[in-house]
Amino acid sequence: MKRNLLWDFAFSLPCFLAFLLVILCPFFLGAWYSFTDWNGINYTVNFVGWANYRNIFSSPQFLFSLYQTLLYALLDVVFIHVVAFGLALLVTSRVRLRNVYRAGFFLPNLIGGIVLGFIWQFMYKDFFTAIGKLLDIPGMKTSLISSASTVVLGMSLATTWQYAGYIMLIFVAAIQGVPQEVLESAAVDGAGAFTRVRKILIPMMRNAFTISLFLVITTSFKQFEKNLTLTNGGPATRFLGKVVQGGSLVPLTIYNESVSANNLSKGQAMSVVFFLVLVLFSLMQVVVSKRKEVEQ
Repeated sequence: MKRNLLWDFAFSLPCFLAFLLVILCPFFLGAWYSFTDWNGINYTVNFVGWANYRNIFSSPQFLFSLYQTLLYALLDVVFIHVVAFGLALLVTSRVRLRNVYRAGFFLPNLIGGIVLGFIWQFMYKDFFTAIGKLLDIPGMKTSLISSASTVVLGMSLATTWQYAGYIMLIFVAAIQGVPQEVLESAAVDGAGAFTRVRKILIPMMRNAFTISLFLVITTSFKQFEKNLTLTNGGPATRFLGKVVQGGSLVPLTIYNESVSANNLSKGQAMSVVFFLVLVLFSLMQVVVSKRKEVEQ
């Protein structure tokens, strides 16, 4: 059937208009406001050039939150992939009730970030510390989110509990797509379970790892509501001689600067820088992962 360009344009126009109004226009308008002194109230704005960008790169709070965000994303990538891959191996084995386990492991992903943050705040501050004091476990007597040196670890563990089940489903689909004849032949040749996983299964799941890495990285960088409810930016620490919020990731720092401090132009400059960092890391991950797939 011959395609009609007019009908193609007519059907794609609503989606394009929605994308233009919701994504493109706010993005470019926000980029423009980052070069002004806009506070969200005044109709008239003054062009200040690169002043907002110079301010944020000399801001200890923004630099420390950027460091904490990178560390948080790294921990998420490691923890989520290790746990999700282990769960995928479990639910694709011959264990009984494996379908029940799949549903159970995926269930935390259905909990919203705000609710999840309050749940894990209770777990860290009351439940785990009570167990630590009862059993006299030194590392559990204080909450992970009460110290700036461990707060990112606490947030990452909560995210792993929530998100690993979702990534598990991607790995399950990839494992089921691996020809069983290959694994059976390797077993006949004397390859152990660990060797089969490392030499055969993982290399044949390159596409799944490309997708999962992209999802985990982007989700980690965009974390806001869980950070807000779990730590609210705390606890305080010192960085570059200034007191900063030790548990504030970049999205929460942008929110505090834009809404709480009513400095929207500086918040917009932070958003633009954060967008470029996210694009850079995402492109690097995709390029490296695709190169590995080609080599494979």
